[in-house]
Amino acid sequence: MSKYPVNETALLLVDPLNEFLSEGGKLWEMTKGTAETAGTIANLKKLTDACRHAGIQVVYALHHAGTGDDYDNWKFLNPAQQAIKDNQVFIKGSFGAEVHPDVTPQVGDLIAQEHWTSSGFANTDLDLLLKQHGIQRVVIAGNRANTCIDSTGRYAVELGYHATLISDAIAAFSEAEMEATININWPAFGHAVLTTDQFLKQI
Repeated sequence: MSKYPVNETALLLVDPLNEFLSEGGKLWEMTKGTAETAGTIANLKKLTDACRHAGIQVVYALHHAGTGDDYDNWKFLNPAQQAIKDNQVFIKGSFGAEVHPDVTPQVGDLIAQEHWTSSGFANTDLDLLLKQHGIQRVVIAGNRANTCIDSTGRYAVELGYHATLISDAIAAFSEAEMEATININWPAFGHAVLTTDQFLKQI
C-alpha cells in the first residue's frame, strides 16, 4: 500500500509566484541561485503534473496580494512584512503576484484564502478545505524555504497532518536557508524529506 494514498494526500503549493520564480519578479535575483541549483521550477512542474495525473489533490496557499498600503497602521510588522511594504512586493494584479505559468491552477485544484504572514494555515481556510476533502497528508513545495515553507509545515503538523517536504521543489534567498530547512528544521518536526523523484516513486 502506498504511503501516500491518493484520496488522502494533497500537494500543497506555497507561493509558487512569479515574484520568486520568474525573471522580472522582484525577488527573483534573491532566489535565482537556489532555484537554479535545485531545479525548482522544473521540479515544481514535474511534481504538479504527476500529482494531477495520479489524482492527488493540488492545493494552492498563496501570499496576500495587496494594493500597496495594506500594512499601513498595523500595530506590529515583522521584518518580512516591512520588506513587503517597503518594496511593494505581491501587488494585486501585478506580474509578480501571479502564479508561475508552469504551475498555474487548473480546474479541480483548490485555492485557499491568501495568507498574510508565513503560514498558509494561519487566518485562512486551508485547514477547512483539506479536511472537507479528506486530506490527511500534505506534500509541501514552493517558496520561501525557511519562512513560508517551514511555517506551513510546522502548522500542518500541529493540526495533525502528515507533512512531507519536497527538497528540490523549494527555493530560498541563500543555500544556508535551504540547508536549515532541509537538514535541520524539517527533520525536527516533519515526517519526511524527499526529492521530487523519490516522492513520485511512492505514488
